[in-house]
Amino acid sequence: MVMKGKNYLSGNNSASFVAIFKRDIRLALRNGIGSFIAVIFFVITVTLFPLAVGPELNLLTRVAPGVLWVCALLSTMLSLDSLFREDFEDGNLEQIVLGVLPLELVVLSKAFAHWVTTGLPLIICAPVLAVLLNMSGKGFIVLILSLLLGTPALSMIGTVGAALTVSLRRGGVLIALLVLPLSVPILIFGVGAVEGAIFGLGERSPLLILAGGFVASLVLAPIASAAALKMAVE
Repeated sequence: MVMKGKNYLSGNNSASFVAIFKRDIRLALRNGIGSFIAVIFFVITVTLFPLAVGPELNLLTRVAPGVLWVCALLSTMLSLDSLFREDFEDGNLEQIVLGVLPLELVVLSKAFAHWVTTGLPLIICAPVLAVLLNMSGKGFIVLILSLLLGTPALSMIGTVGAALTVSLRRGGVLIALLVLPLSVPILIFGVGAVEGAIFGLGERSPLLILAGGFVASLVLAPIASAAALKMAVE
């Protein structure tokens, strides 16, 4: 799909930001069931754990925060490869780079669209799956808060991997290799916050660190991704 040049080469920054965001949302919804692949993967993988470890409720309670967070992390990886690839292959990426909207804001807009179509549905499904894993009710609110802080950071970090591999034909596996190590701190403190709420260890510090990670990714990831995209189109 070719974008209209006037949306990106003219007009104010806010209108261009919103136009890119709306376009990515529309493209994701037009993909049909493919737009829900991350949610489907999330539900299936979480559901498999009780079948694998058995019906021991105490064990499920202990592993529930880690299982939910690991599956959420892996689910966000599934759609990262297409974040910039379609624009790169049809030439729209060059048009975007030349547009009035700074490339860093383009990355931010696309990351926000990715979170709305991937991270937000995961957050909605997480409490239901937490019940399946017999997670203590003490951790439900913190689980949602940690995912609200962590999944946008994962989307932002994912833009860096997607930008670095946009010119490669099969960059999906490479994206995972690049992004997963950078996502480990988000995973650790996300799980730590939920476990802190459940076992009385305190969730405040992990949540604050998650918030700091989100702010850091919000500032640094667009800069790194924009630099990688400029190199890809040159």
